Amino acid sequence: MRVLVVEDEQLLADAVATGLRREAMAVDVVYDGAAAQERIDVNDYDVVVLDRDLPLVHGDDVCRRVVELGLPTRVLMLTASGDISDRVEGLELGADDYLPKPFAFSELTARVRALGRRTATALPPVLERAGIRLDPNRREVFRDGTEIQLAPKEFAVLEVLLRSEGAVVSAEQLLEKAWDENTDPFTNVVRVTVMTLRRKLGEPPVIVTVPGAGYRI
Repeated sequence: MRVLVVEDEQLLADAVATGLRREAMAVDVVYDGAAAQERIDVNDYDVVVLDRDLPLVHGDDVCRRVVELGLPTRVLMLTASGDISDRVEGLELGADDYLPKPFAFSELTARVRALGRRTATALPPVLERAGIRLDPNRREVFRDGTEIQLAPKEFAVLEVLLRSEGAVVSAEQLLEKAWDENTDPFTNVVRVTVMTLRRKLGEPPVIVTVPGAGYRI
């Protein structure tokens, strides 16, 4: 899942991004509304975590931009105001969910994951294929009943492959969904991560390399 965090309080923004990355999400961070609009115009995000009171371009205008572009991106709006009228106004702008500050990080994570599930074809909360069972909420992976410990990027890659339901996923698509914009697009990080993931999942191999196209399970 790829997430854009837009928050002008840099310490809060960076803390949220760090926490979401630990949950195996690819996260980009910006600190004002103008930068947010630039990112939204060029990158595909599953969820935007959007502070409402932003410098340069207000969060309301960023939300309107997402709606005007007709993007499948879901918007979780944050605000220091817990007033019900503000929540209603935010939702009427096109936000998909609303979370007042201060918030519990566990609730933020749960809401981001719930919104992320809405951006794609509906799938069961627990993903299963070829003897692999992945629970995104618990961050657990099992193969034939045996639990497998994965690093965050390995978990993210496996989740993307399972969500494709057997379709081929290119290295570029994996890079876009599992890594943030600071990753060098010419790096071999995808190949190395898939190789490590394949080894951890054991024999017989369940990740198939499709020459010139990508990977599938």
